Amino acid sequence: MSKIGRIPVQIPENVRADIKEDVIVIEGPKGSVSVDMQSNIKVLIEAGEIRAECSKTDDPQISAKWGLVRSLIFNAVAGVSEGFSKELELIGVGYRAEKLGNGLRLFVGYSHPVDISAPDGITFEIEGNTNIKVLGIDKQKVGQIAADIRDVRKPEPYKGKGIKYKDEIVKRKQGKVAKAAAA
Repeated sequence: MSKIGRIPVQIPENVRADIKEDVIVIEGPKGSVSVDMQSNIKVLIEAGEIRAECSKTDDPQISAKWGLVRSLIFNAVAGVSEGFSKELELIGVGYRAEKLGNGLRLFVGYSHPVDISAPDGITFEIEGNTNIKVLGIDKQKVGQIAADIRDVRKPEPYKGKGIKYKDEIVKRKQGKVAKAAAA
């Protein structure tokens, strides 16, 4: 049985949840998110909380889906009430970002700028020229767009240049000169 699936999700006062056929629609001050329900998982909304229930079974797949559905519902409630964000840093001489409509234009050492468009529900904030904040209500979309931006120029291990997450630690390597001097 899933330990996560048993925990009910508390609904804040400014959030509404409805079940429509095989979809749970959660609406809040930042927008609305829909979560698909899995088969064999029953979702109940009662007394200010959402409960995911599962019939007792020995199938580990159903138990895993039970915990997954509960986590998706929790993330949807958190997203519509507070929102999610990922912060990225550009490190390198001449590396900068600028807002382009509702997207981004990155200058990261290529001969051309790289344009990234924002999908629905995602916004970008730029602090200085080198800090990017990806904001949205869908945790998966925010994480995916942040990963796509990072993939434009991953941080390299010798000088540390590239795009990295704010809290990411890039493990540095010694260069050839440092190795030769040590020997």
